[in-house]
Amino acid sequence: MDSHLSNRLAQVATYVPKGAKLLDVGSDHAYLPIFLVETNQISAAIAGEVVKGPYESALKNVTQSGHADHIQVRLANGLAAFEEADGVTAITICGMGGRLIADILEAGKEKLQGIERLILQPNNREDDLRTWLSANAFKIVAETIMTENDKYYEIIVAEPGQQALSARDLRFGPFLGQAKSAVFVSKWQREVDKLQYALSCVPETNRQDRAAIQQKIQQIEEVIVHES
Repeated sequence: MDSHLSNRLAQVATYVPKGAKLLDVGSDHAYLPIFLVETNQISAAIAGEVVKGPYESALKNVTQSGHADHIQVRLANGLAAFEEADGVTAITICGMGGRLIADILEAGKEKLQGIERLILQPNNREDDLRTWLSANAFKIVAETIMTENDKYYEIIVAEPGQQALSARDLRFGPFLGQAKSAVFVSKWQREVDKLQYALSCVPETNRQDRAAIQQKIQQIEEVIVHES
């Protein structure tokens, strides 16, 4: 079966450990677990979906793929899609806001003790997600930033462990903020452009709001402007 993996999900797939038992939260069409089983990267998977339509789509795709013996599709909310007896070792959560991903992890955090790796792809509020990870004994071990359809996507990979993150790390990423790739710089330059426009709309007399925007611009420029 053609598993229709986007570049974004293909990048996520590279971080799933070989032989893992995967839970894919919000699996939608189940493309990611189908691809990983077809390529023998994982032993088995659970595709969790809380919405009936995407759940039925995932069920149909898994059946058509011929991998129903390796992939279970479950109608469940977040981490409620698995139990300890399932032996899940890795979790992917992709295509949601960072705050929502953090809320999903928080709601089921008593189930995370046996998890070896989280592969997370927030669409926004990456800082909220990094804050949750740091506060809940998960350390970030890798990060990727990429573009797809003119949108920027970050992938955050975390494993159990302690990690102290600075305010700068939380916002820009401990790895991304160091690497300063062209895509990273482009994303944050776009943010500077938005802030510059917002600043131009604030009257000169409104000093407090202008100062707050100018501070945000300065914080970004300190990161993306390479020292000569």
